[in-house]
Amino acid sequence: MKSIKNIINKTGILAFMLLLIFQSCSGGNDSSDDTPVNPAPSNLSVQVEVVGKTAANPNGDGSGKVNLKINAANAISYKVLIDNQLKEITSGDFSYTFTASGTKTYSIIVSAYNAGGQFISSTSSVNIYVARKILWSDEFDVDGAPNSSKWGYNTGTGDGWGNNELEYYTSRPENVFISNGTLKIKAIKEEYMGSHYTSTRMLTKGKFSFKYGRAEVRAKLPVGGGTWPAFWMLGDNIDTAGWPLCGEVDILESVGNNPDVNHSSLHSPGRSGNTPDTKTITVPNSATEFHIYAAEWSAESIKFYVDDNLFYTYVNSASTPFNQNFFLILNLAMGGNFGGTVDPNFTSAIFEVDYVRVYN
Repeated sequence: MKSIKNIINKTGILAFMLLLIFQSCSGGNDSSDDTPVNPAPSNLSVQVEVVGKTAANPNGDGSGKVNLKINAANAISYKVLIDNQLKEITSGDFSYTFTASGTKTYSIIVSAYNAGGQFISSTSSVNIYVARKILWSDEFDVDGAPNSSKWGYNTGTGDGWGNNELEYYTSRPENVFISNGTLKIKAIKEEYMGSHYTSTRMLTKGKFSFKYGRAEVRAKLPVGGGTWPAFWMLGDNIDTAGWPLCGEVDILESVGNNPDVNHSSLHSPGRSGNTPDTKTITVPNSATEFHIYAAEWSAESIKFYVDDNLFYTYVNSASTPFNQNFFLILNLAMGGNFGGTVDPNFTSAIFEVDYVRVYN
């Protein structure tokens, strides 16, 4: 009897435990039917603080910095689309610094995500003032050779550049030097390495490049038929993509056979060689006075100026090559397809540069 009683007791306990387990499982199923495993995010709040914003400076202090405080119920991560860049964060605190100079309006799209990938979004806009500041410059204030940490050289015959130029480019002090606060690139009529002229082509490739901003040169141009000074830019990917897929931006181009006229042009696939993307402006006394030649470049446009007078606006877009890093070039060519016939009385000429500056 005692044995049977023990069996009954054990059986009752086992049945009771099975009942509890069943009820627990059943209750869990009922709960999952009524309450989602990952509740959808809700109540998205985005607060945008413009650093340095005051009544006197409603668009900020010029730093371009904004701080975002983001919060949403049931969210574990956020995505922020700002200044055409997508940022993914897990914290609700986010800071960003705009770099394009001037006062502009930007949209900010914030999405909050739960663990199941559901999201809720909010769009806002902000006005930001970014003060212009120098990213890179050479003031050419130390006599001697150009700064080797900033400039390298293309050397060799001019016809190697595809323009049928007549010079041989060197890095010799006879052709390039700094004195009295300015850079001098000197073209010389002389027999050298099979060419009849020498000059210099210097560039920042591998040392400095940038994407978007303002590039400017303050320069005095050479005199003489056949001279062809230039300040321009090429895409960093030229070695892999080639020209014109890399893109080319000519900020200053002038020829001695048509003095006091500046050409600003862009070259890209299908629009190279005799590109239709070009404009000219008259620059009086360009060989006797310094003038500032500049391009302001953004994802939307490239604007060309002489002495801060806007004379050409190119509409940029995502389909052009002008949305990557570019490096700078200074050179003085002789003759060629654009430079034209060299004056038979030419002996030498100097392309004089006060400074080169790149701003945000």
